[in-house]
Amino acid sequence: MTAGTEHTGRDPFDYPRHWEADVVLADGGTVHLRPVVPSDADGLVALHGRLSERTRYLRYFGAYPRIPPRDLERFSTVDHHDRVAFVALLGDDIVAVGRYERLDAGSAEVAFVVDDAHQGRGLGSILLEHLAAAASESGLRRFVAEVLAENTAMIRVFRDAGYQVSRAFEEGVVHLEFDIDPTEESLAVARAREQAAEARSVHNLLHPRSVAVIGASTDPTKIGYAVLSNVLAADFAGTVYPVNPEHSSVRGVRAYPSVVDIPDAVDLAVVAVPADQVEAVLDGALAKGVKTLVIVSAGFAEAGPHGLHAELRLVGEARAHGMRVVGPNALGVLNTDPAVRLNATLAPRLPKRGRTGFFCQSGALGIAILADAESRGLGLSTFVSAGNRADVSGNDLLQYWETDPATDLVLLYLESFGNPRKFARLARRLGRSKPIVAVKSGRHAVRPQLAATSTEIDESSVQALFEQAGVVRVDTLAQLFDTALVFAHQPLPAGSRIAIVGNSSAIGLLAADTARAQGLRLGVDPVDVGPQAGPEEFAAAVGEALDSPEVDALVVVFVPPVAIPGTAYARALRDTVVARDDGQGKPIVSTFLAAEGVPDELAVVSDDGAPSFGSIPSYPSPERAVNALARVVRYAAWRERPQGTVVRPAGLHPERAGGMVRRLLGEHDVELAVDDVVGLLDCYGIPVVPFRAVGAEQEAVEAAAELGYPVTLKSIDDTLRGRADLAGVRLDLISEESVRAGYRDIREVSGTERMYVQRMAPKGVSCAVGLQDDPSFGTLVSFGLSGVVSALLGDQAFRAVPLTDVDAATLVREPRTAPLLTGYRGDEPADLEALEDLVLRVAALAEDNPEVRSLVLDPVLASPEGVFVTNARVVLGHPPSRPDTGPRRLRQINAPD
Repeated sequence: MTAGTEHTGRDPFDYPRHWEADVVLADGGTVHLRPVVPSDADGLVALHGRLSERTRYLRYFGAYPRIPPRDLERFSTVDHHDRVAFVALLGDDIVAVGRYERLDAGSAEVAFVVDDAHQGRGLGSILLEHLAAAASESGLRRFVAEVLAENTAMIRVFRDAGYQVSRAFEEGVVHLEFDIDPTEESLAVARAREQAAEARSVHNLLHPRSVAVIGASTDPTKIGYAVLSNVLAADFAGTVYPVNPEHSSVRGVRAYPSVVDIPDAVDLAVVAVPADQVEAVLDGALAKGVKTLVIVSAGFAEAGPHGLHAELRLVGEARAHGMRVVGPNALGVLNTDPAVRLNATLAPRLPKRGRTGFFCQSGALGIAILADAESRGLGLSTFVSAGNRADVSGNDLLQYWETDPATDLVLLYLESFGNPRKFARLARRLGRSKPIVAVKSGRHAVRPQLAATSTEIDESSVQALFEQAGVVRVDTLAQLFDTALVFAHQPLPAGSRIAIVGNSSAIGLLAADTARAQGLRLGVDPVDVGPQAGPEEFAAAVGEALDSPEVDALVVVFVPPVAIPGTAYARALRDTVVARDDGQGKPIVSTFLAAEGVPDELAVVSDDGAPSFGSIPSYPSPERAVNALARVVRYAAWRERPQGTVVRPAGLHPERAGGMVRRLLGEHDVELAVDDVVGLLDCYGIPVVPFRAVGAEQEAVEAAAELGYPVTLKSIDDTLRGRADLAGVRLDLISEESVRAGYRDIREVSGTERMYVQRMAPKGVSCAVGLQDDPSFGTLVSFGLSGVVSALLGDQAFRAVPLTDVDAATLVREPRTAPLLTGYRGDEPADLEALEDLVLRVAALAEDNPEVRSLVLDPVLASPEGVFVTNARVVLGHPPSRPDTGPRRLRQINAPD
């Protein structure tokens, strides 16, 4: 037996694979984290040899010039349970080590050491998070640490982690103790660090000081020629290095045989070589220390299994060496900041500067999207086309744009979600300050991994889910730009009251009908100035509508008259609006000159000639104008609503539940036995009305007596219990004779002796609470009333996990049949607070245990006395994607989306 395993018999090479992680550090670089194994001994010795005397002294409380063989064996051989250690790898080098050793049943001593060259990158806090998560899995609840008082950096790691740390000082040593269960503060600290690190990694991508174009070509038909030409044409503010082994210069710029031959540092490398050459290019980029790779080459995951394997291997290698990757199969990235002027894309022109950030998953659509943005007068701050999105994703960009002062509006074109839960969390946070407009293509397509547990969700529920996350969802690119123009150029409205001013009653009527259909209200009667009105009269009517206190937004509908050019009316409109720029915040949309976008006459032009805030967007039809305005009105209303707080009800036991789930989880999805369902729900304070399983008539009678009358008899067959004619259920049995008669009836129908006897719950409204997956949002909590009618009508409401108290309150009131719970026709209202509490407990269960692939509580009887769960079904399985829980890590790359 080796040291550290003599008491456990555990294989020191056999560690939990899910403990491995790629993580982003504070400076935007990456490292690979994994548990230590005996073959790391040489790497530990090398790390120790690089440590300064000061670092060794602070870590080991003495000089400790070398690691003795006995200590080296102890450091490198652990049992991954009572003794755990993580190494942080950059390439083949170990740059940090964190470890804990169990002291007793509930506590362990923790310590770290970080290579001097990598101190200050946040490795200590990352190691602490991952060690705490591993310790929790191993049943530990508390960490202790002994730190020299002068080791202020290490003390700061513990102090700033958000835990409640107790300190004691004795003879120059600080003794620290703290519980490792996540707290609201520790979670907030981790999320803030995650945001800063991921935003920094995207900042590195979009603000390079030097760009290498690998595969730069002299052939105008090649992609490498186009990329280099576009970088040069945009007048990139940094240095450009073409890489071409066959030419000494490309496009008049000195070229280098490979990236390692470039004499200076390279921040960004754009790869435009055939797919089979990318791996060789990567080796050079890694050796050079390139920070970010943009791969425009195709032929990877989109080409089939072999391409996918090459893509995953490539990204894994890049991350392990500290590099982020955009693509493969990407259009590229651009930044219109005058201090950067980066166009590392296949699009020929750098768009005009604006305050809109755009993330596009599709490389093929990227050029068309950029052209459309320019033709409509929508300026961009930054643009990223991620292609296969093997590494850098839309979530990374959301992190960046949250704190980017140059971006006020975020546009997304998404084909799939790498981490739906994280997307919903980030969008909800970002949407409070910056609007997010998203096209989600393939709405009816479900990933194979979700097919078994995904559910068809009606359109209104999908809309509610996006709005819950603060996302304005649209169906087409045209709608995306329609909506973006209002957000980019107009203020948010204070309410939903609109005015319609025009010179055509017919078009005004179309606008009014569309407004009513979209839930907007007419604050004043539509104003028709008539086809003969001149520009001044037209503008005066617009001004009067803007001045009305009954108006929150304005729709201007205009048909050009024959006698006077329409441009005169447009200028009069613009001048009237600009003259009233008094901060009233009333957005305006128009149908002018049959223009789509911002015509010159309606534009308020910035210094560089681009339409800026205050410009009035125009649409080819009043319907499109009003629909765009309605989306903005709904977003503004969402932003004003109370956000609520994520609530964890009292009496939860997630550790016990996690142990049950791990014990019961199999290789494939498994439906839990009834006793296991009851046990799992009990961990979250969800009692099931007492019942007994019986297999004979006399057992049924005895169970009824034990439970207490009245009771109900139920078939074990779900299909019989769910029948409208109650073929498999007998209710309100109040005597031994009725139990015997009911037992015989159900036995005859079901053909089996086995059934359930359950105590009767108080009479109430029958409801159903459930969990299921959605490709866009991850786990959803559903709520609706039980019964065939609700099922046929799809009368369910959905909210994405995690739920706030506001989410829970609106969820149980949203179904069309919900008035039955609130005293419809004079009935006594159900206890809605108890129903909300149940919903929050189900949400907590889902948040803590993503392995719960589906859960159904049906029926739940909601009455004035409370809520009573009478039947439950749970299916466990491996989640299709990493949930948004646990320590910080990048999306796993060992499997496709």
